[in-house]
Amino acid sequence: MTLLIRNASILAMDKDNGTTPFTADMLIEDGKIAAIGANLPRPVEAREIDGRGKLLMPGLVNAHLHSSETFFKGRYQHMPLEIWMLYAYPLLMKGPISPRLLYLRSLLVAMESLKSGVTTIVDDFFDPPGFDLDRLRLVFDAYDDAGIRANVSHCVIDKHVFDTMPYLRETIPAAMQAEVDGPSITPDAYMDYCRAVFASQHGRAGRLGFMISASAPQRCSVEMMQACTSLAIEKAVPYHTHILETKTQAVTGTEFYGKSLIRYMHDLGLLTANTTIAHSIWVSDEDMALMGAADCSIAHNAISNLKLGSGIAPIRRLLDAGVNVGLGTDGLCSNDTARIFDVMRFAALLHGVATPDTDRWVSASEILRSATISGARTAMLDGITGSLEVGKRADVIMIDLGGYDYMPMNALDHHLVYCENSAGIRMVIVNGVVTVEDGKLLTVDEDAIFAELRELLPAYMKEHAELERLNARFEPYMREMYRRATLQDVGMNRFQGDLPLWPGQNSAAGR
Repeated sequence: MTLLIRNASILAMDKDNGTTPFTADMLIEDGKIAAIGANLPRPVEAREIDGRGKLLMPGLVNAHLHSSETFFKGRYQHMPLEIWMLYAYPLLMKGPISPRLLYLRSLLVAMESLKSGVTTIVDDFFDPPGFDLDRLRLVFDAYDDAGIRANVSHCVIDKHVFDTMPYLRETIPAAMQAEVDGPSITPDAYMDYCRAVFASQHGRAGRLGFMISASAPQRCSVEMMQACTSLAIEKAVPYHTHILETKTQAVTGTEFYGKSLIRYMHDLGLLTANTTIAHSIWVSDEDMALMGAADCSIAHNAISNLKLGSGIAPIRRLLDAGVNVGLGTDGLCSNDTARIFDVMRFAALLHGVATPDTDRWVSASEILRSATISGARTAMLDGITGSLEVGKRADVIMIDLGGYDYMPMNALDHHLVYCENSAGIRMVIVNGVVTVEDGKLLTVDEDAIFAELRELLPAYMKEHAELERLNARFEPYMREMYRRATLQDVGMNRFQGDLPLWPGQNSAAGR
């Protein structure tokens, strides 16, 4: 497909132009941006598009997503991470989701992402209890069919869940602990699995890749994490993980290792330029310095962090420390939408409460970078996407500047971050192919997919409700663990507001 877009405003997000728009033509050939300039000659086979009154900008990057949560959108509230996981990722299960629903679940999140201007997703896929190449292939099939760019992992955990959080072994009755199986995969088996995925799926369709994901340092053995890091470096892909999302995890580092989880990672040699950390909320100044020195990245999930009550990440200090910051939705039942435009607005507004020094607030231009080129860096894809430059893959969104969100036009970066909610999108291009035009998804029959989901989902949701009831027995013990952890002094506070931690229990003595 050859496209020539005439006389558009272009927000390139490159080193030369940054967030300063300019007017030009753009030629897209063979999946790449072939030329940007004035009065470009039209190839005979090109489709010419009038770009007047339109903005071309890089497609957005969702730097952290769990497609496994897609069917639980709008299902939970008032649950911190550790309790929420009981229901979104049940301890007691009756078997994996069916192959067809696995495919449709992945397809649905890709469809919603594309229609909201997200051209690249980083899917930290989780599919307990096993590692089945045929099942992972269904995820790649869905993303291939949808036409999206994706980095996909298959997240690994090789510690028993009750050994990943403090106090659980001493609070949960032994009989209940015995009901929950531990993980069965070994580092060698996981490496064999990952190499099989690299051999069969990595690079598929020129836009789908595989990455390595060890869930978190407290959930994985040292041997597993070291093997994962080595393979990620060998394959030049991200080592994707979760670190210090909650105060419980801040307590976990001290209780288990006598140090922060970031220091633990550093001391094991696991902080590298390939490391992308989801969340990074309860990090200390020392942690941030170590992260910056290692040139690692984080995925900032502002909305998910608020919904799960995890706290507010110190984004200004992370940026100052040299940490690369992308934006993620997290899973769709701790965020409830795949729209990165929503995350952009929340992230831009949220950090104004960090300090009265307005010079230190996170700016709209910084948020745009996090949603585009910096987000691509978290996926180690910044050499091919995230900015509009000749030679890069053509991952582009076209936005109509004639609507309410841009009337009157003041500062474009402000409008995109504070006003736009994806309603202005008129076209989405991925790898040079138009996937969305005038609100219609061109790669998938949306009506047919929704009809099939309406038929299949009621039985699945009924089954999941039964799993929720089975796992609810563990909630009182998880809540006690959560309460005890949040009462600990970890030398920092990432909560906002002046409510007591617990009524009448503002100190460990209140236990």
